[in-house]
Amino acid sequence: MLLVIDIGNTNTNLGVFDKDGNLQKNWNISSDTSRFEDEYGILLLSLLQNSNIMPHIDSAIISSVVAPLSETYSIALEKYLNISPFILSHKAKLPVKINLKQPKEAGADRLANASAAAVYYKLPAIVIDLGTATSFDIVDENKNFIGGLIAPGLKIQAKSLSAFTSKLPKLKIEAPKSVIGKDTVSAMLSGIVMGHAAMIEGMIKASEKELGKKATVIATGGYSSVLFNNMERGFDYVNPYLTLEGLRYLYKLNCEEVAYDGENRTENRKTPALF
Repeated sequence: MLLVIDIGNTNTNLGVFDKDGNLQKNWNISSDTSRFEDEYGILLLSLLQNSNIMPHIDSAIISSVVAPLSETYSIALEKYLNISPFILSHKAKLPVKINLKQPKEAGADRLANASAAAVYYKLPAIVIDLGTATSFDIVDENKNFIGGLIAPGLKIQAKSLSAFTSKLPKLKIEAPKSVIGKDTVSAMLSGIVMGHAAMIEGMIKASEKELGKKATVIATGGYSSVLFNNMERGFDYVNPYLTLEGLRYLYKLNCEEVAYDGENRTENRKTPALF
């Protein structure tokens, strides 16, 4: 079985895939740079042993935007699972061509998203990753990863309003009932959630204009459902495990030399946007 680890700025998403490519387990833990490799090693062992899949883990891949944690997890995996992980970077073999001014600046998570879009969905495609930041990863019809955009995420916006104003409260992010807020909390939620939804729709429209055609829009990340009901166009697909699926594919491509032959492009096996 393959352990995939996607290290983000706030959270780390872990998943275990079986040999047939099915996601068997999934966990979210905090991305804490103050933890030692022994702490992460013991945590990984605990999660895997409690799920009764520890003996079957024989490989791993890491995607990270937090450089110190890449090394910490690598040491933990080698010490506690006897696995040397594959670390994803722009130098890896990819199903897309990185068409950026500085390819090395492309985050590993964005490479995984772009790869999953190219392999599993109709192109051109726009992946919208709703995490700490909201990022667009855009792949054109010729499988070029041409870039995208990065904006403050919903949680960052909510924290910023509370941090830089003396009277505005902390918020739990949820869908507002109306655009016009009747109190402080509902007004803040409307500005953050409805404003973010409007930004996303506007940027989808602008991106499609530059692409010259309609794109397949895939959302991933925890806030997809909050935004979906507040958008006119919406998302074509919502796939919370897109990044993990991209990492699984990239491990096979780089470490097992399994080439994509088109047989896996079955869009209906992904979760459509039905919120």
